[in-house]
Parts: sequence; C-alpha cells; structure tokens
Amino acid sequence: MTAFALDPRLAGDTHLVADFDLCRVLLMDDARFPWLILVPRRIGLTEIIELSRDDQHALLDEVDRAARTLHALYKPDKLNVAALGNLVAQLHVHVIARFHRDAAWPRPVWGVGERAAYPDVERAQRLAALRLALRA
Repeated sequence: MTAFALDPRLAGDTHLVADFDLCRVLLMDDARFPWLILVPRRIGLTEIIELSRDDQHALLDEVDRAARTLHALYKPDKLNVAALGNLVAQLHVHVIARFHRDAAWPRPVWGVGERAAYPDVERAQRLAALRLALRA
C-alpha cells in the first residue's frame, strides 16, 4: 500500500500548519498574502469529483474552517478559494486572504511579481497564530 505523500513542489513552497481530519493544511511561503493550501490526504487524486461524497463534504467543511480562520485573523476585503491544479496535479485547494492594497489586486495572485518568502521570525509568528486560531 502506498502512503500519502505531498507533491514535492507543494512541499518546497509551503510550511506545515496542521493536519485536519482529511486535509494537510499548509502555509504558502509568500509573505505578500495570507495563504493556506489544503491537501486531502488521499492518494492519486487530481479532482474534487474523485473524492467520495463524504470526503467532498469534509473538504468543504475544512475549507470553511480555514477561510473563517483567515477572515478572523486578517480581516481581508475578499477571500479567494480555488482548486486549479494546472501546475501541481495533486488535489489541493487554495484559500487566500485578499486586500484592495495587495500586490496583485484585483487580479489572481498567480504570476504577479516575485514570491516573497517569510523571514524566519515572521513565519514562526504567523504559523503560531494560525495554529492557535485553528484549534479554537
């Protein structure tokens, strides 16, 4: 039996926040945007429709939990939720807090400017805040 493995590109671009019942929750290493990525821990899936009905409902509940956490912590002007998979085929869902003043507004965050990795202290603070908020 094959164990769940995170796509190497996702692993290289993110930091572990937590594991929900279904999804691994990751922080995108881009300090320009509060940005979580949820990856269902199911092997070989690329599309939401490949999840069982129960897992689809669990995914929506976990996306809701992540979105509400970002909303509570950062008070964004808009939340973007997307499951694209054009570059990374492994099923994953982006939950991004957006602001009228952010680097990409009003366009999508992809392909705008250069990613700005979190400085160590800021990354540790953001991860701690997210972990605490997600437990509540």
